[in-house]
Amino acid sequence: MFGESIVPFLIIFPLVVALLMLVIPVNEKANKVRRTIAYTSCSLIMAGVCALVFDWGMGGFKPISLFPNTLVCDHLTLYAEVALAVVVTYLSFKYRRAWVSLLSIVPTVAIGWLDLFGPKTRIMDETPRIYIDHLTILMCIIIGIIGSLIIIYAVGYMHGYHHYSHAHVKDRRNYFFMVLFLFIGAMFGFVLSDSLTWIQLFWETTSVCSFLLIGYTREEIAIKNSFRALWMNLLGGCALTIAIIMYVFSTGDVSLQHLVQYVLAGKGTEAYAMLLIPVTLIAFAALTKSAQLPFSTWLLGAMVAPTPSSALLHSATMVKAGIYILFRLAPAMSGNLTGVMISIVGGSTFLATSFMAIAQSDGKKVLAMSTLSNLGLMVACAGVGTPETLWAGVFLMIFHAVSKSLLFQDIGATENSLGSRDVEAMHGLLYRLPLLAICMFIGITGMYLAPFGMLISKWSALCAAVDEGNILLVLMICFGSATTSFYWTKWLGKIIAKTNEGPVKDITKPNEKISIVIHSIMMVALCCLFPALTQVYVTPLLMELFGEPAQVLPTGVLYLLVFLIVFVFALPAIAFAFSKNMRANQKLAYMSGINTGKDEGFVSSFGEEKKLVLANYYFKDRFGQRKLMLPCQITIFVLIVVMMCMIIGGAF
Repeated sequence: MFGESIVPFLIIFPLVVALLMLVIPVNEKANKVRRTIAYTSCSLIMAGVCALVFDWGMGGFKPISLFPNTLVCDHLTLYAEVALAVVVTYLSFKYRRAWVSLLSIVPTVAIGWLDLFGPKTRIMDETPRIYIDHLTILMCIIIGIIGSLIIIYAVGYMHGYHHYSHAHVKDRRNYFFMVLFLFIGAMFGFVLSDSLTWIQLFWETTSVCSFLLIGYTREEIAIKNSFRALWMNLLGGCALTIAIIMYVFSTGDVSLQHLVQYVLAGKGTEAYAMLLIPVTLIAFAALTKSAQLPFSTWLLGAMVAPTPSSALLHSATMVKAGIYILFRLAPAMSGNLTGVMISIVGGSTFLATSFMAIAQSDGKKVLAMSTLSNLGLMVACAGVGTPETLWAGVFLMIFHAVSKSLLFQDIGATENSLGSRDVEAMHGLLYRLPLLAICMFIGITGMYLAPFGMLISKWSALCAAVDEGNILLVLMICFGSATTSFYWTKWLGKIIAKTNEGPVKDITKPNEKISIVIHSIMMVALCCLFPALTQVYVTPLLMELFGEPAQVLPTGVLYLLVFLIVFVFALPAIAFAFSKNMRANQKLAYMSGINTGKDEGFVSSFGEEKKLVLANYYFKDRFGQRKLMLPCQITIFVLIVVMMCMIIGGAF
């Protein structure tokens, strides 16, 4: 099989392209070269993912392990860890935040000590470093396909970013694309690795990349938010390091797959409680990476970065890394305090951030809050740790990755054309920027309307929580889903509302449109292929994780949903075809004054001309981030501390 050559290609090739991007200067001629290299590289990455899927399928779609006895590569990972620590230390001192460097230096020294002076066992040496199964392939598809489309989109977007919306920001596109490709390579390494020491390296790499992307503009707010993201993710890296050391000294192993197997095999024994400690620490690290409360603020602060960074962080890479790890650990967390802690944190994040999203009018902040909310539900599903909840969680991951990538790219293109990303500025967008509005409509409906995938996944999570008798999670899902519908409906209403304003010049580049349209097609296709995806992919995935299948919805219901999806799109088209030639006798609206001849304003009783403004209400005094975030952070932090003390205390 040629998977042994594809895996190194997917990890190393983006790193080579990243170095190439860095040395290409920023000028008009060089930008054309950069564009060509980006298109070619992304095409090769997508082809590599397709080749990996094909090769894996030729092997019977069975889990495979690769590359045991990789002593040289193990030492190279240590050198890379040291290099990352040097970069973090330099930047921490440069921007007068020296204490952050300790969160990188300490785990690097600990891993170095473990590698050079720690116990050497046959299990550790012979454990394959790469593991490929259905969950790995799913993540590779998300990273390779969606991540590459985001980079293609970024080629055109960054031109508009520096020439229109952010002309004052220094053009450092060579640096920007270098970090994007480095990010993609690190994420491939993260999801393909089974060795926790390798995972630790790629964990640190993604943390540093997100830090560099968020601080791209070098403005004060960008520097502040980038360091917040860095220290929160490095804190999770410290927890991961402690977990690795404990795991190695307990078992002499470094395999993530073996850790789950040890826990499942050890239930009811004294070793079980001790093994739960590294599981809990890794799960805690995943909470930081997936931006759960009380660590959610780093992802909200990431909104200062250019939109491609937001799309990459929120959909294809960073936050999905935490979810991926939790899905891996789900069988080991089922029915114990670790699972209870994770499910409560996830459910609380889902509920709290859904309420906070109501108070946002900035489109990117709405998407950020929505991302936190949906990640919270995925985390809750992983914490419950049953095949039924993972069925819902996997579908949530799939639909969220596509829809959020679509919406972030769309709102970035809209901002470049409108000069604003505020939801209120998008009034009548359907008539002003039709293509962007239609694609945005698809992304939003895919997030919350029946019978689209995200809502069905949430309903499935609710059913699974009911079956488990988890009343607290049931209440969180019910109220969180209700508030989700509220803020999405406000946005959707703005887009399709009739307006008297004229069309706006669409300055979206062709490559941006290509990525946005492909994402829209993918979103509709995923909804229509829901039944096939269940049978062909998700059911085998659950068999690998749990040894038993699960399907919350009967197959007949899934096919009915596909019919309803077709009907949802067909109905507006039919209505338009029958009504386009109809003659209407329109009257001016009465607005409590003297009409001015247009439905844009009126003259009041004081003789003053008033302009009609239609605006949503955002409840900022009740549900604003400043009002709710700190109390929620304190509450969840106390909960995590108490439950981790209980877990560790129970082991000793």
